[in-house]
Amino acid sequence: MNQTVSKVREARIELYRKKGKIHARSVDGRFNRARWAMVWLTQIIFYGGVWLTWNGQGGSRQAILFDITHQKLYLFDLVLWPQDALLLAFVLIVGATALFFVTALAGRLFCGFACPQTVYTMIFVWIEARVEGDHLARLRLDQEAPNARKLALRAVKHALWVVVAGWTAITFVGYFTPIRELLPALVAFETGPWETFWLIFYAAFTYVQAGLAREAVCQHMCPYSRFQGVMFDPATANVGYDRGRGEPRGALRRTGGTGACIDCGICVQVCPTGIDIRDGLQYQCINCGLCIDGCDQVMDRIGAPRGLVRFITENELAGRPKHRGIAPRPRVAAYAGLLAVFAVATAWTLHERVPLHVDVIRDRGVLMRETPDGRIENAYTLKLINLAEAERAFRIGVSGLPGLEIVGSDVFEVAPGSIRAVTLAVSSPGADMPSGIHRIEFETVALDPLRTAVREKSTFMLP
Repeated sequence: MNQTVSKVREARIELYRKKGKIHARSVDGRFNRARWAMVWLTQIIFYGGVWLTWNGQGGSRQAILFDITHQKLYLFDLVLWPQDALLLAFVLIVGATALFFVTALAGRLFCGFACPQTVYTMIFVWIEARVEGDHLARLRLDQEAPNARKLALRAVKHALWVVVAGWTAITFVGYFTPIRELLPALVAFETGPWETFWLIFYAAFTYVQAGLAREAVCQHMCPYSRFQGVMFDPATANVGYDRGRGEPRGALRRTGGTGACIDCGICVQVCPTGIDIRDGLQYQCINCGLCIDGCDQVMDRIGAPRGLVRFITENELAGRPKHRGIAPRPRVAAYAGLLAVFAVATAWTLHERVPLHVDVIRDRGVLMRETPDGRIENAYTLKLINLAEAERAFRIGVSGLPGLEIVGSDVFEVAPGSIRAVTLAVSSPGADMPSGIHRIEFETVALDPLRTAVREKSTFMLP
C-alpha cells in the first residue's frame, strides 16, 4: 500500500514540478533579435491598427472595426456581413492549416516568436527587468524579507503592468466600439455593460497571463503543447542538443578528449520555460532559440564551432541524411496541399462575392388571385440586402412562364448597407396556361457600372 502511494506521489511530481518563479537570464543573439522584431511588428499592427481611418464609400470611418451592433466587419474597403460567414470560415481554416504546416516544418515556431502569450510575457518581463534589475537581482529580491525598498519596486512594477494591461484592453475593445467613441465614454464613465465587462476581463486576463502565470501557461495550460507532437515527423526541425558532439560534458579545464559541452548551464539559465534542452525534446520547449543564442556565445568564447545547440532534426541527430523538399514527407505534403486548396477557395470566394443578397418569400396567405382582365397574380416579398456602402438602385425582372410580368414599378432603391423589403405582384395570362405550380426565377440587376446581378428561384401557382 505504501509503495502504491509513493508511486502515485512520484507521478504527480512528474506531471507538475513546481520550480518557483523562473527568472530567465537575458541574452543577445539572432533569435532574440528576431523575437523582439516580432514583438514590434505585432504590437505596431495591434495598437496602431485601431487608429487607422478609411475613406470608404460611406464616408470616413475606422479602417478595422467589428461592428457587432450593425452586424458588419469593416476591413478597409471590404465590408463583410453575416452572409459572408463562409469567407471568414475559410480564413480561419487557412490560419489553422498554416500553423500546422509551420509546426510540421519547424516545431513550435509560432509559440516562440508570435504567440500573444510569448509577446506579452516578453513585454512584461522587460518592464520587470527595468524596474528590479537583471535575473540575479530579481532572484535576490524574491528571497528578501518584505521591506520598504522591495514593496516600492513591486508597486512600481505592478503599476506599469496594470497600465500596459489596461491599454491593451482598451485597444482590444476599440476594435468593436470605435476607439474615438470609446475613449470619451471611458473618461466619462459612460461605457456600456458589455464594454465594461470586456475592458475589465481583458485587462485582468493580460495582467495575470503575462505578468503572473508566464511560463506556467506554456507548461501546464496551453493545449497546443500537448498535441503538437502528432504533427512532427523525423525531419521536423526543433531546437536540439547535439549529444554526439557535446558528450561527455566537462568543465573547460577538463575538456581535453571530452565533448564540446562545458556544462556551463547557460542554456538552462536563458530558457523562459526553465527546461534543460540537453535532456532532449520536451513539450514545454517553445522553440524560441534563446538557448542557441546563449550556447553560441559560449562556443565563441572558447573558440569552438557554433551549433552545439541548434535547430536540428531527429534524422540528423541519428546520423541519417537530411530530407530535401516535402515530397518524402507525406504529413507536410498533406498540410501544404490543404493550405493551397483553402487559400484558393478563400481567394475564389472573395472574388465571386456579390455585394447583393436577395431573399424571395412567396405570400402563402393568398395563394393567387384573378384580376378583372382575367390575369392571375401571385404576391411575393423580396428582401434586397445591399452589402455595399453606397445607395444603389435595382431593377427586378421575372421569367419562367410566357407573358409573366411584374405589376407596377420594378425599380427600387436601397440605402447603403441596409435591407429593404419590397412587395411585388407577379401577373400571368390566365387563358391557355397549364394549371399547377410552376418554377419561375427573379433576376435582380443593379443599375450602376458594376451591374451586379442575382437570380433567385421561386414558384408561381395557376388554377
